[in-house]
Amino acid sequence: MFNLANPPAGFIENPFPHYDDLLQNSPVTPQPDGSFLITRHADLNAIYRDTTTYISDKKQAFAPKFGEGSPLFEHHTTSLVFNDPPLHTRVRRIMTGALTPKALARMEPGLIATVDTLLDEMPQAPDLIEDFSSTIPIQIIGNLLDIPMQERAPLRDWSLAILGALEPTLTPDQLAGGHRAVSEFKSYLQDLIARRRRAPGDPDTDVLTRLITGDASGQLTEIELIQNCIFILNAGHETTTNLIGNGLALLHDHPDQKALLLSDFSHIDTAVEEVLRLRSPNQFGNRETTAKVSIGGYAIAAQTNLHLCIGAANRDPEVFDRPTEFDITRRPNRHLAFAGGPHVCVGLTLARMEGRIAIERFLRRYPNYTLSEQRTAGGRIRFHGYSALPARLCGA
Repeated sequence: MFNLANPPAGFIENPFPHYDDLLQNSPVTPQPDGSFLITRHADLNAIYRDTTTYISDKKQAFAPKFGEGSPLFEHHTTSLVFNDPPLHTRVRRIMTGALTPKALARMEPGLIATVDTLLDEMPQAPDLIEDFSSTIPIQIIGNLLDIPMQERAPLRDWSLAILGALEPTLTPDQLAGGHRAVSEFKSYLQDLIARRRRAPGDPDTDVLTRLITGDASGQLTEIELIQNCIFILNAGHETTTNLIGNGLALLHDHPDQKALLLSDFSHIDTAVEEVLRLRSPNQFGNRETTAKVSIGGYAIAAQTNLHLCIGAANRDPEVFDRPTEFDITRRPNRHLAFAGGPHVCVGLTLARMEGRIAIERFLRRYPNYTLSEQRTAGGRIRFHGYSALPARLCGA
């Protein structure tokens, strides 16, 4: 039986054949620790929308994993994604107010300028992760929080260490690195928040000022404020890096689809959606049951952890025709890459905009790029992407 904590050889690099097997033969799979792995699109969709029976709070699950009161425990039990109302509602309302269509429209010229600068400075043999896709979200999130440019260097490493701690199993070094990253990031943010209190920014464009100010429902506590600033970086960094990197890899590996996009960039929006579906940057979510439930013929007790396999659900043949094929014109495309229900990703529109602009402008500049055989998988179960994507660039 498939064990997420001890997956078969090759799973991290290429989990997709295993997902297809689970969908066909074991869409609900009990795990040795008493949790359940859920893969069907219909089941995930229903779970995401039932916030009474399935909750996001992870205090029970994270206490033994991280140690109650530890830096990682404090972060992952306070951030938006692992919380339920009323905290989730308050924080989400504040964040959503800073990501309105008007605010995103104001961000777009800066995003285009960032991408074009990276393309101008790119070497002929770049790593498309290090030199391009990972840099874009760091700069955009840095702009959202108005972090001084000279202070952004540690952000990526902090994010990778904190998110890496969400993997099903951790080495002692990974656990220690995650704790250290939270502590260092927290210390930095305490200083940044103190500076911003003394000199507030424009709350329409500065998310940190908006979070500090709060709204009609009140203000966040200092811990809520700090940990949700960390969450904003984490939520937007690795996932968007993977969206852009996975998109460039898929288009390279499917030259017919790349040629179609190059001939008609009106397909760019559906191309981004197809990358999100077929190579979802975030492969797993989690929920905990509050009552006894029945899923796929299994009676599942209250307080049971559920692993929601987004990467498998987005290949479900009950929902998608030709689910294993990469089709940039696919419509409809009811993928769950951004989850669903009240917890649907608060930054989904920004992520789509980053993916659209980065991929289109890269292709217009370097339509004949080639990828080296030395590409390196990201090494994560929860997040799917590349840690290195060496390329050679060519002009039109």
